[in-house]
Amino acid sequence: MKEFVSDIAFTDTVKDLQKQKESRSTYARMEEFGGWDDSVTTKLAEFIEQRDSFYMATVNGEGQPYIQHRGGPKGFLKIIDKKTLGFADFSGNRQYISYGNLVDNNKVCLFLMDYANRRRAKIWGTAEVMENDQALIDQLVVEGYDGIPERAFIIHVEAWDFNCPKHITPRYTLEEIKGLS
Repeated sequence: MKEFVSDIAFTDTVKDLQKQKESRSTYARMEEFGGWDDSVTTKLAEFIEQRDSFYMATVNGEGQPYIQHRGGPKGFLKIIDKKTLGFADFSGNRQYISYGNLVDNNKVCLFLMDYANRRRAKIWGTAEVMENDQALIDQLVVEGYDGIPERAFIIHVEAWDFNCPKHITPRYTLEEIKGLS
């Protein structure tokens, strides 16, 4: 059983490496003072609502990882409740790699970037794909967005963290550039 929420990423092996590399005490203090969250806070909700894309990592049944970019209008990743996120999956290239991986292994990690402000959030959880719940799919569609929703991806949040901006190169969307002028 996990003692701290961050144990989802800080396995015994990771903690041993942190000890060897002399960073374990920093993370042990973080854990003692509350550490990572396991439910959506106002701060995380506000961050998610401003994102127009994220990266989603899955792993197949053979252990091969896969990362997929997901994009849409701001707020397309919806907060269903304090422990659940969701998004409508639209018709695309029809490879179904993430979907297939989640059938074999329902673990997922989302990586959300705010390049302009040099911020990122990592969200760990489990996922399920819902194809036959039209009311849920409709709830997740952003009004006015052009696309044919085929299913819903539901993420059950287990842990999340904002972390170091040190090596994030600022990048700006056209909307942000226009707002600067």
